Amino acid sequence: MGSPSPTRDPIMSTATDLAIETSGLVKVFGTNRAVDGIDLRVPTGTVYGVLGPNGAGKTTAVKMLATLLRPDGGEARVFGKDVVKDADTVRGRVSLTGQYASVDEDLTGTENLVLLGRLLGHTRPAARERSAQLLEAFGLSEAADRQVKNYSGGMRRRIDIAASILNTPDLLFLDEPTTGLDPRSRNQVWDIVRAVVSQGTTVLLTTQYLDEADQLASRIAVIDHGKVIAEGTKGALKASVGSGSVHVRLREPEQRPHAERVLAAALNADVQLDPDPVALTATVNGHGTDLGAAEQAARALAELARAGITVDNFGLGQPSLDEVFLALTDSRATPANVTHTQDTAEETKGTTA
Repeated sequence: MGSPSPTRDPIMSTATDLAIETSGLVKVFGTNRAVDGIDLRVPTGTVYGVLGPNGAGKTTAVKMLATLLRPDGGEARVFGKDVVKDADTVRGRVSLTGQYASVDEDLTGTENLVLLGRLLGHTRPAARERSAQLLEAFGLSEAADRQVKNYSGGMRRRIDIAASILNTPDLLFLDEPTTGLDPRSRNQVWDIVRAVVSQGTTVLLTTQYLDEADQLASRIAVIDHGKVIAEGTKGALKASVGSGSVHVRLREPEQRPHAERVLAAALNADVQLDPDPVALTATVNGHGTDLGAAEQAARALAELARAGITVDNFGLGQPSLDEVFLALTDSRATPANVTHTQDTAEETKGTTA
């Protein structure tokens, strides 16, 4: 798939270190504080991931940043411009692709893009040229003259994103862009996101797919109950729930109960019994020891050998983003008792997300 060829407007040339900056952002619907004091700092030229369960407030936050909802408290700036006081300027620099296709299903792919191009002020020849560029870049040229209602789900998402960058924005909001897509279509959308970012656009991506955030985002904020409960790079977030995970595969399934006790004692950690009857997983958290994760894992392996337990396979890896997400948004945890992770090294349609 080729890369989109953006044509930037003069207004989009202003340089700034932050694409988005919010402080205490609040939105209330009746008695529901959908967004409850969110603070964000999104660097320019990156993909910034926003993770959270249903009802966390992700889409409501996006709507406020895109000037579709007025905040009830706090402040939000996009490229230094206030989303309330300078709403028109902000709208000129952003674009939004929501959870549902916003193009006209009775029109063809070309007709949709030409229509939107004309509404954005392009001449008819310029709109047709830009339409052809995007259809080719997104692998839709062969479907250009077909009605969108006859497109597959993946094709609809691609035409929707194409419509969002007819005038290449400085900031693109993608609200759960791959929901319901098959793996091939998801990968195609990911390629589009990477191509857009390579041209200098900042992307704020909301998603419930942990692998999507892992693939695309350089920094991630985890939102729950309308609050940011953790923020940082992927590595920092993974380290916040443990230095690593030890994965052990035994030769004999009857040895697993004994192996569980040995690992728990050696690593001072809870041990998870995997669905595979000969497999176990434990978190290496480093609590109460100065040893690194690799050294702790090696000592645990030695303890298993001393106990007469035969290990067929052994591995050490970082916690997955799934483990981070579950640990941070566990129903037993509340925003008050989850600390923010700081990096030291490094539903647009409908109601709230």
